[in-house]
Amino acid sequence: MKLYEKTAMTSLCTLFVILGVSLTSIIPVSAYSNNLSDEEIVGILFMREEEKLARDVYLAFAELYPAYSIFNNIASSEQRHMDSMERLIDRYDLDDPVAENDIGEFTDQSLQDLYNTLVIQGSQSLINALQVGAAIEEIDILDIKEYLETSNEWMINRIYDNLLDGSENHLRAFVNELSMQGYTYQPQYLDEETFNDIIDADSDSGRNGPIWDEIMDWVRGLFRWRNG
Repeated sequence: MKLYEKTAMTSLCTLFVILGVSLTSIIPVSAYSNNLSDEEIVGILFMREEEKLARDVYLAFAELYPAYSIFNNIASSEQRHMDSMERLIDRYDLDDPVAENDIGEFTDQSLQDLYNTLVIQGSQSLINALQVGAAIEEIDILDIKEYLETSNEWMINRIYDNLLDGSENHLRAFVNELSMQGYTYQPQYLDEETFNDIIDADSDSGRNGPIWDEIMDWVRGLFRWRNG
């Protein structure tokens, strides 16, 4: 890349970061592909509610076990995951399954039943609650990986990648807390090799975040168009 192009890219990125502007707010939806497959639509809507399930379960446990900040902390992260999925719903003009649902209320009946079951299980003891948290993150990891395989949309995949990083971080946090409580956690849904790889890996806060990804991809596309 020529020097003046590098300088221009750096200047543009710096400008957007300073202003705190997301490119999604200035580029019309029509600039993105909205011809989503059925699988992509199902994935977006389901993951929106599944992230809500995680948040709502952790909020319930935060009330039951107020001395342990892990539940409130991860619930806050799950809220950000929900917000990321909401941005996709808005971008592709989909109907939000969360809508005005309160905490503990779900449009998908299978998620409603799962929420009820998990809260009952986690209410029995702190260890049970931490096990439930780890199980939720295992399920999230499997579902996100499945939906990543069905999507060709770069923005959907960017957000899924960040959600995956978050879920792996959360799984490590729950497993670590269980260890501090004298309990050795065994995976309930992931195979042992995948589980061990995640636990042994360093924490990842995400791939620079969705806004930065939008900026960099948009700028790269601009230069490809200019030089094309």
